[in-house]
Amino acid sequence: MRRCVLDKIASVTKHTELARNAVLSKEIPAQAGTVIAARVLNAKSSYDTLEDVHGRFVRLHPGDVIAGALGHRDALHGFSGQVPETVQVGDHLQLLNKGGVIGAGAETVPGVGEPFELEVLGSIVHYSDADRRRGEPADVTKAALPAAPLPAELPPVVCLLGTSMDSGKTTAASVLITSLVHSGLKVAAGKLTGVSLRRDVLAMADCGASPAMIFTDFGVVTTDEQNAVAAAHSLLATLVESEPDVIVLEMGDGLLGTYGVHTLLADRGLRAALSAIVLCASDPVGAWGAAKILSERFALSPTVISGPVTDTPVGRRYCTEDLGIPAHNALLDAASLAAAVTPAVSPIAKVEGVLT
Repeated sequence: MRRCVLDKIASVTKHTELARNAVLSKEIPAQAGTVIAARVLNAKSSYDTLEDVHGRFVRLHPGDVIAGALGHRDALHGFSGQVPETVQVGDHLQLLNKGGVIGAGAETVPGVGEPFELEVLGSIVHYSDADRRRGEPADVTKAALPAAPLPAELPPVVCLLGTSMDSGKTTAASVLITSLVHSGLKVAAGKLTGVSLRRDVLAMADCGASPAMIFTDFGVVTTDEQNAVAAAHSLLATLVESEPDVIVLEMGDGLLGTYGVHTLLADRGLRAALSAIVLCASDPVGAWGAAKILSERFALSPTVISGPVTDTPVGRRYCTEDLGIPAHNALLDAASLAAAVTPAVSPIAKVEGVLT
């Protein structure tokens, strides 16, 4: 055992409630969720911050000792990597995202440069309140909120789906939450898929959603087809406890990604709970393909299309005239976007299936 002082503590570790003065162990389970301390080895001028447990983005410098968690990431526009087969003190790993997910195999990516290179210092030891003499490696999965089944009854649910990451889902969700809150409704919100980063749910909370939760709260570092459904059921069960009038959910990544979006849409309980679907697309091809996938694979249809495809009249005309789906830009025409969804989530709306 050795001790160290943590300079920055990543948001992925939030529920482990780490202290800055940490005890380290050479025992490092090579599995998603293991919390480790690592030293930053290189400097960066872009993608150079870490989200801490308070949601602040703090800049990293060579020599900083950070706390993060092992995990994987399959990013279209960022670093990708996986949990290594073994992890030992002195190994070099990479910071895969701003939430503090750490893995191996990340490469230089145009626009964000090379990843932060990290030297592993050890796993961070967690001591239970019952026995302060014996500890074990801290683990995000063991610090989770309780698992729960999908509730039999849910309020109206709005789901934000995208063709990929950075397709405008969180922007559209924030606009909708603001409008619903201003109309006097109590809104709860959650993010169901992706890689641990609290930024999006914090943005939803800033717009009035309460509570606003993420899959990480239920012990998942990165969602996939094995863990996404159980985490989503637990998240919805917890949100329902606050008795919201409406629930707004974002599915991170895209329909064809590896984070389990398709698994959630295939889940009968979740699919039946959706009152409205906001499809966010980057271009006409994406809008067409996503609408086709939703229809043919899941018997679903978007209520409205948003995202960059709606930035110009050309894209909006394509969606409305060729696809037959209303299209409204979240930034340019927030009122119309909200109006397209509001009928499905009014207090008198009943969840009897997906609106088409």
